[in-house]
Amino acid sequence: MRLSDFDKVPENELTDLQATEESNSGLPIDVVTATGEENVAPETQAESLAPEPGFLAVLKNRNFVTMWSGQIFSQLADKVYVVLMIAIIESQFQSENQSISGWVSAIMIANTIPAVLFGSLAGVFVDRWHKKEVLVSTNLLRGILVLSVPFLLWLTNGQVLANLPLGFEILLAVTFLVSTLGQFFAPAEQATISMIVDKPNLLAANSLYTTTAMGSLIVGFAIGEPILALADSFGASVGLGVNIGKELLVGTSYAIAGILLIVMRTGETKQILTGDEPHVLADLRDGIRYLGEHKQIKGALIQLVVLQSIIASMTVVAVRMAELLPEIKASQFGFLLAAGGVGLALGAVGLSYLDRRFSRDRLSLYGSIGVAASLVGLSFSHSLWLSLLCLVGMGVFSASVLIPMQTTIQSETPEEMRGKVFGLQNNAINIALSLPLALTGIAETALGVPTVLLCLAAISAIGGIFTQKYNAVDSR
Repeated sequence: MRLSDFDKVPENELTDLQATEESNSGLPIDVVTATGEENVAPETQAESLAPEPGFLAVLKNRNFVTMWSGQIFSQLADKVYVVLMIAIIESQFQSENQSISGWVSAIMIANTIPAVLFGSLAGVFVDRWHKKEVLVSTNLLRGILVLSVPFLLWLTNGQVLANLPLGFEILLAVTFLVSTLGQFFAPAEQATISMIVDKPNLLAANSLYTTTAMGSLIVGFAIGEPILALADSFGASVGLGVNIGKELLVGTSYAIAGILLIVMRTGETKQILTGDEPHVLADLRDGIRYLGEHKQIKGALIQLVVLQSIIASMTVVAVRMAELLPEIKASQFGFLLAAGGVGLALGAVGLSYLDRRFSRDRLSLYGSIGVAASLVGLSFSHSLWLSLLCLVGMGVFSASVLIPMQTTIQSETPEEMRGKVFGLQNNAINIALSLPLALTGIAETALGVPTVLLCLAAISAIGGIFTQKYNAVDSR
């Protein structure tokens, strides 16, 4: 049985299903007049058409809740995976008095290369495949890869290849494959949200997704290490051996995400083109041409790339800021990043209730200017608490850009183009996240933290104002 079979509703159940949905809607039964016309109270029609505010509507969507539950496990596994690799390196490959930076940098490179190489290409194939099958299989395969790590390290223990431990090279290969599968997962996930959530509720759905992503980021990096240590202790206590529990935890999280998504119904109606191989270059050109012809989507993508570049730059600046602030140490820069994450989560929650009061282009403009103002305040801050307040504010305003612009791309892109567009978006954002990591460190050394923050503020404001010409038409 194919996974897509779960999406189908038997024809003989359609009538009962429709009747059940009508009875569950809480609406009175329509009265049929003698002329055969349905007599429905106007007040009832207005109530039924009025969308529910905030998260309530999407939380009543069973398919979305299923997908969201899978996202929780998948996101946590993604974040803790990096901590897992560092823990393995510390315990098995790093020598005494040796810096861990070189080992970790190699892992980060292996994790980044697939994003640059395959980000756009993955979207071309996702357009031709059943989205749910992509979501399920990529999670299950990532789980299998992580669960295989203890066995592979045991098998290669003590072996050396090209002056490097073979086990470490296995970690690089596994990381590369896990990241590659993630490139297929990302556009399939974005396309699926558009299929299972009604257009008026897309912004609330994206708000919930962003809140979950920020929560997993904070949890993954803040308590990832103790969680993995606890998993190892539990594994040893039940007889699984030492240093196996942490791989079991991460691998199982991926597997649970995949299993949860099996029962989701996406309602995909497009035929899967099993006999027609994708024309990769032609499809990529189609995606680029589509972005060029649709200014609203192009403007939203530009704003997302600009903001993601600023956020990536802040991960570098935060280390130096923590070193300069007298109240904390450089190694505690995670508190500063967590403050931004908390702000983004708060902004996502608030935005789900404000989306019908402001147009998406207005929200993104206010958000870009708010991010700029927060960065200006941060550049003059010499206090930990003022810095934390500015970072929380930056997170709140960032949500006003990220969520409405992502909603614009989802709602304005037709189904047959979503894989290509989301693949290009994934590729552009991955590059936007990578380049600032190298450039910001050089700029900070040459110009100092306050100047770099003011430059980022100018980029945010200019980017928000410049893209307004693309976002003039609002399609909520």
